[in-house]
Amino acid sequence: MKKLELHWQILIGMGLGVLFAFILSYFEWGSGFITDWIKPFGTIFINALKLIAVPLILASLIKGVSDLKDISSLSKMGLRTILTYLTTTVIAVSIGLIIVNVFEPGKSIESDTREELVESYGGDAETTRQSAQKQKESGPLQALEDLVPENIFGAASSNSNMLQVIFFAIFFGIGMILIPEKQSRPIKEFFDSLNEVILKMIDLIMLAAPYGVFALLAALVVEAPSADLFIALAYYALCVVGGLLLMIGIYALIVGIFTKKTPRFFLNGISPAQLLAFSTSSSAATLPVTMERVEEHLGVHPQVSSFVLPIGATINMDGTSLYQAVAAVFIAQAFGIELSFAAQLGIIATATLASIGSAAVPGAGMVMLVIVLGQAGIPEAGLALIFAVDRPLDMLRTSVNVTGDAAVAMLVAKSQDKLGDPQVKDWDDNYKKEESEK
Repeated sequence: MKKLELHWQILIGMGLGVLFAFILSYFEWGSGFITDWIKPFGTIFINALKLIAVPLILASLIKGVSDLKDISSLSKMGLRTILTYLTTTVIAVSIGLIIVNVFEPGKSIESDTREELVESYGGDAETTRQSAQKQKESGPLQALEDLVPENIFGAASSNSNMLQVIFFAIFFGIGMILIPEKQSRPIKEFFDSLNEVILKMIDLIMLAAPYGVFALLAALVVEAPSADLFIALAYYALCVVGGLLLMIGIYALIVGIFTKKTPRFFLNGISPAQLLAFSTSSSAATLPVTMERVEEHLGVHPQVSSFVLPIGATINMDGTSLYQAVAAVFIAQAFGIELSFAAQLGIIATATLASIGSAAVPGAGMVMLVIVLGQAGIPEAGLALIFAVDRPLDMLRTSVNVTGDAAVAMLVAKSQDKLGDPQVKDWDDNYKKEESEK
């Protein structure tokens, strides 16, 4: 296994996990065995990645901002980053709307199947609706108010407060720029060293990636809903999957046009992060690996990746936005509701803005979907129609989110003349260097 590329190791782990679960599912004790003795290893793997997400953002973003040495460079990079993210999100939502209007998957659902889905997943839909209602009842400036933490230690205690951690890190980095270099040097050296230590921790965690995804996929198979519900929703799922795969192709094309790097180079470089995002359904948990792949395998300067990627993990949800567009129109079609052109334009605007506030954790897109449904006047109970296949689609759309982050990082790096050749580091390179010196 050690001689194989990481993405092949992860793929083998995923395949063996699915096969292992299918075999054990034929035994009465199989599902319980996987839940009790296999799934915990997947949870440990995800927790290890989440463990270093906040320290990574703090160290890398403070280092990246302080390296700029000038406020004007920060503002230019920030403006380019946000505008590029918004552009790709609008493209993703538009693609979703075109696909769902052309193929009309919602009209293939029979009334009996609709009632079965609502009965099976109505409780989940109600819980999600209540969560979304709290967000809808907040004031128009609530998102801005939530951006500034009252306590950085409280904000850093939860991965759902990434925007607050990012705000503090950027604010802290700006403070370092504005004081004399002699005074900022000790703290800068500390964060530079901390960043290197965390990157090495990522290397160590990734040694366990094939085993972690084995456990995650095995658990997913035994916890999946019945096959009948999957068949009823296969048409809808194919529309989402087709749109997401098309979006990955668009990223590769855009990267090729603007950076002169081949699509193969881009996809090979980011593939381990894509597969990990697929396994974890969390952009935040995948962020450490995304940063490593973008810097070492795609040649993006750490100054750019440490700024662009943490922001992307929280505000760039292209895959989620595309899914929301398809899901909203699908539910409307299933209930026989005709959406006007203006209503669908509203979906584009709402899905784009909702993606910015969507947390980088599993299932957050479903909560934001309620807001999109409410804006378009679509029954929120329709959420129950798509709960059955949401988890596998959540896995794929997270992969697209991560791919979009990497593509934008390359575009911004190229515009800043900070896109170079890959410089791959092995997990034990320093150790081997010390041994050879002896």
